[in-house]
Order: sequence, then structure tokens, then C-alpha cells
Amino acid sequence: MKLVEPLLAFQPQLQEIRRDLHAHPELCYEEQRTADVVAARLTEWGIPVVRGLGVTGVVGIVKNGSSNRAIGLRADMDALPMQEINGFAHASRHPGKMHACGHDGHTAMLLGAAHHLAQHRNFDGTVYLIFQPAEEGGGGARRMMDDGLFEQFPMEAVYGMHNWPGIPEGHFGVVSGPMMASSNEFRVVVRGKGAHAAQPHRGIDPVMVAVQIAQAWQTIVSREKNPLESAVLSITQIHAGSATNVIPDTAELVGTVRTFSTAVLDLIQRRMEEIASGVAAAFNASVDFNFKRNYPPLINHPAQTAFAVEAMREVVGAERVDTNVEPTMGAEDFAFMLQEKPGCYVFIGNGEGTHRAGGHGLGPCQLHNTSYDFNDNLLPIGASYWVRLVEKSLPQT
Repeated sequence: MKLVEPLLAFQPQLQEIRRDLHAHPELCYEEQRTADVVAARLTEWGIPVVRGLGVTGVVGIVKNGSSNRAIGLRADMDALPMQEINGFAHASRHPGKMHACGHDGHTAMLLGAAHHLAQHRNFDGTVYLIFQPAEEGGGGARRMMDDGLFEQFPMEAVYGMHNWPGIPEGHFGVVSGPMMASSNEFRVVVRGKGAHAAQPHRGIDPVMVAVQIAQAWQTIVSREKNPLESAVLSITQIHAGSATNVIPDTAELVGTVRTFSTAVLDLIQRRMEEIASGVAAAFNASVDFNFKRNYPPLINHPAQTAFAVEAMREVVGAERVDTNVEPTMGAEDFAFMLQEKPGCYVFIGNGEGTHRAGGHGLGPCQLHNTSYDFNDNLLPIGASYWVRLVEKSLPQT
């Protein structure tokens, strides 16, 4: 590896910051203390700060030279509403809140890059350091954009990074094009007519209608969608009734749809509603159909992906960079930024969990798991990637 040497020396301070953030997790749009820590560190290092975009978002501005070119680097700050079961010293001090996705590490890595860039300024242009709230379901990226992120801080490209358990420590993964899926949810209420279970002919059974709809929906993925396109339609909840001898008035179907393209999503949403309405009508029932699009698919831009690959290879070596990593059906709101600006999102390997200190939970070191912890060995690696990406993007002449 060819890590940035000053960042190796700075790793103990970054670890201290990261573990402090881990011990004090804050949920989406509540990241006040986290934002205070970020803003205080940036200010201490002589970096101008703008606060308030996306409620608790922070943007640091590092300029050097005379070029008008600019890029953005983004890290997310929020935690999850989960009860941590780890017992080590930096475990969450807030019951029901936990950094179970590594956003504490993402924030620390970007702070490490900020410190180095402010000290050395081996680039020509402007770097916008975007510390974003509310990635975990709150759409913080969109909120910052709605508040004028790209108008107030014009940039030609934007980049993101996420730790990824299972990818070896010190390795990166990326793919050009779709890398993460869209996230969507549905809630469909089937309205029938209640009756005594011993007299079903006097009612309209919404449970049986819901069963027919559930089965018919699966043919959208298996028979209507191009088999070369990926999609998931999962019914995760069915709610109906409260007594064993009563046919209820309603039944409810709840679940999620994931796709890598908006065209496939359009098809699935349209056919879900048509099938649900048609099946219900065939049984003299009706439906209330609600479909919510949360995050769009995350699609990396080819030119920026190739550029990011060069920076990753420069830091860890070509053999540690997988340029055809398997896309995931998980979702990420950095996708909103990539809809507006060219850019690239990469995975940095978090390893298999052997880095965890004594006192960790017995569960796996996986994202959104109560035993998870970010791998502090990544701090100088991720920060080095950010620095090299800046220096390659905004070279000094």
C-alpha cells in the first residue's frame, strides 16, 4: 500500500474521534452533537464551515490556487434506532441508538482527509466536504440538495464511500453503472365485507383476495420483466383479522420493491396496481393502493468511476481493487446526488470482524447488526483515498 504518510501518524486522533462518535450516536436529523464535533474540528484546522443544509448538515470548504474547478466528497453522519449489544468501552451510551452501519467511520475518514488537505493543499481548486445527515431512511441527501447544496457549492463531480463487511480489509470494490438498488415500499389494503366465518357466503373475504394478489404479483418479476434485468418484490407483512371465527373487513399487504433501473420500477409499480385492482374486482372487493418511492437506484458514472479506480489503485494497489464488485439490492440516498452530478460511490472493505475489540457481541460484524463495529484500520486507508482522489481531480500545474 502507498498510504499518505501523515495520515498514518494521524490515525490515533482519527480513532479517538471515531470512537467518540460511536459512543454518542444520533438518529436522522438529530445529529446536533455530531455536527458540532465536525464543525469544531474543521474550524480548528482553519477550514470555513457552512451549517444548516438538511437541518444538521455541515459543509467544509478547502480552497487552494486559482482554479475554478471543484469537487465534493460526502460522508453520512446518522446512526440507527437499534440497541447495541457490544460491551467495549466505546459502545453506545444512548439506549436504542447505535452506529450499526459505520457512519461514524465515514465521518472520521473524511475528517482525516480534511485535516491533510488543509495542511498540505497539494491541489488547485476547491474541495467541498459534505457531512450529510439522515441517510438511514431520512433522505438527507435530497434534503441538502433541496436546501441549495449544488447551487451554493457548485461542483463538477461528487464522490461517496461506504464500508463493506465481507470485502477484505484494505481492499476496495466498485462497478460502473448500477451499484445499489432503488428502495420502495408499498401498503395495499384489500376491502371486503366482514361476516361470520361459518357463513362466508354473507361476506367478501379480503384474506383470500389478498392471497390471490400476493401470488399474482410474483408473475410480474418472473413473467413480465426482462429476465436480464434484476428486481425484487417482497411481501414482508400480511395483516388481517382478530378472531378465529370472523372474516374481517380488510386485509393488508406490506412490502418492498428493489430495482436497478427506473424503467423496471415503473413497470412493476404499474402492474402491481393493475393486478391488485383487477383481482379485487373479480371477487367483488376493492383495494387502496399506496406505493412510495424512497431512494432511486445508485448509478455510478463511467468517467468518474474510472477516475476513482485510478485513485484507489494508487493507494492500495491494483490487486486490491475489484472493479466488478457485485451490486447489492441495498439502497443508499447518495443516489440522489448522482442523479444531479456525475460521480462515483465505492465500497471499502471492513473485513470479517476480527478487528473488533474484546467485549463485542456474539453476532456477526455485518451492517445493521447489533454486534457491528467499524474497523479503525480503515481510517488512514479511506482518508488516503480521498486525498489522492482530490489531488488527481484537481492537479496543480
